Amino acid sequence: MMKKIVMVLSLMVFWAATVSAAGNKPFVTLMTHDSFAVSQDLITKFEARYGATLKILKSGSTGAALNQAILSRNNPLADVFYGVDNSFMSRALRADIFDAYASPLLAKIPDRLKLDPQNRLLPVSFGDVCLNYDKNWFAGKQLAPPRGLEDLIRSEYRGLTVVQNPATSSPGLAFLLTTIGKFGEDGYLDYWKQLRANDVYISTGWSDAYYGQFTRAKGGTRPIVVSYASSPPAEVYYSKDKPEVSPTAAVLAPLSAFRQIQFTGVIKGTRKPELARNLVDFMLSPEFQQDIPLQMWCFPADPTATLPDVFRKHTRQAKDPVVLSPEAIENGREDWIEAWTDVVLR
Repeated sequence: MMKKIVMVLSLMVFWAATVSAAGNKPFVTLMTHDSFAVSQDLITKFEARYGATLKILKSGSTGAALNQAILSRNNPLADVFYGVDNSFMSRALRADIFDAYASPLLAKIPDRLKLDPQNRLLPVSFGDVCLNYDKNWFAGKQLAPPRGLEDLIRSEYRGLTVVQNPATSSPGLAFLLTTIGKFGEDGYLDYWKQLRANDVYISTGWSDAYYGQFTRAKGGTRPIVVSYASSPPAEVYYSKDKPEVSPTAAVLAPLSAFRQIQFTGVIKGTRKPELARNLVDFMLSPEFQQDIPLQMWCFPADPTATLPDVFRKHTRQAKDPVVLSPEAIENGREDWIEAWTDVVLR
């Protein structure tokens, strides 16, 4: 008798959790990182199209959100996950938390972005993590802006650079991987020793680096910052006077940027697999793909998606970015970060 009561109560909890407060509409939950953004009208379109309510569960940084998804694998917190990138991809796949789903919309996505042949993780967007610099600062000092990573260790660039800690920041990890791709496992620590000697500033995260230490921020003193190739158009888009030329520029010399690819996937154990697949399809649809640039400031995975003028005019892609396999990153990440910490912070 007690087992029956427990079973009934469990079913009641389940059904209560799968309908929205507004009525009898089922809801589908998207677990993601704190930087996820989408236009409200697209959410409304999705909900009207599929008769469901979309719940967005922001769960911290990419690494923190993924850890939550892994820890809750036996009782999933969501139906779909967005935000796993190629630096965490192998960890996600090894944890076996995603179902395979070959969305028909994958046909539009370039093969170079498809890193999982089983389609457990499907590419949605990508961007280049790279150095950005303040054009006006360098013009005022009559100093040439950096052309690549090597310039940062020259004496005239002493005290000019702020980067993020790779143990606490996604762009910080991407920049560490850039130096490994550029200088190799035998040379990247020597490069960081020279950066430390040249008074590099280590920030805990992107916000503190860009909005606190970078000279484009009030009180900032460092005109070089690790950010994204899409930061220059954001500077134009969010400025009051909408300048014709961005006040910042990205450094995209060969092997000076890291190509970061973001993926989505259906979480294994979802009780709403059809809705989950509908949501994945929606994220690969032209309307969602065209919303990405001005919401999350990265490129849509679909190359046929129309880019907004400010993004197209002020953003360039790295022609020769650092690309490391997810397996190589997974196998080396913890050792690389530990070695970096010993050299740079201790």
